[in-house]
Amino acid sequence: MIPALLILSASASSPFADLDAIDRQVAAFTGAPVGEIGGALTPVDRRLRLAPCRSGVALSWRGNGQDSVVVQCGDPGGWRLFVPVRRPATVAQAPAEQVVKRGDAVAISVAGEGFTVTQPGMALEGGAEGDWIRVRPVSGAGTMNRTQELRAQIVSPGTVAVPLP
Repeated sequence: MIPALLILSASASSPFADLDAIDRQVAAFTGAPVGEIGGALTPVDRRLRLAPCRSGVALSWRGNGQDSVVVQCGDPGGWRLFVPVRRPATVAQAPAEQVVKRGDAVAISVAGEGFTVTQPGMALEGGAEGDWIRVRPVSGAGTMNRTQELRAQIVSPGTVAVPLP
């Protein structure tokens, strides 16, 4: 009985979040263990030193493709992890058609509750719908802001979206 109490008190006083517990929660959320199809691709990186999450974590799918799980600490200023999910291998799958090519003019869209802001930009990479690419905003005079680079998801030909945190 005493060893169990020691373990319990050691985990309660740990200065970092329990990464094994996060792995178990991701496995329960996906319905598959780590390394299996549908489960986390790998365990959470053991080098991470995350603050303990006092209010618990929330798990959700990132995007419609369910290619990664978002693990977010509910504490104010809490951390957020993206855990990749192992997808089944597809045989002879044709590469997705590029709908945005490097150098294309794109509309960079940012949407929130009750508003959408769109700004012209230029694609620094090409990709298919759903891909994440680098884009650079273009000023009103048609000149590029060479210092600001964003990552955006292609939503349709010529349109990319930047998610709000």
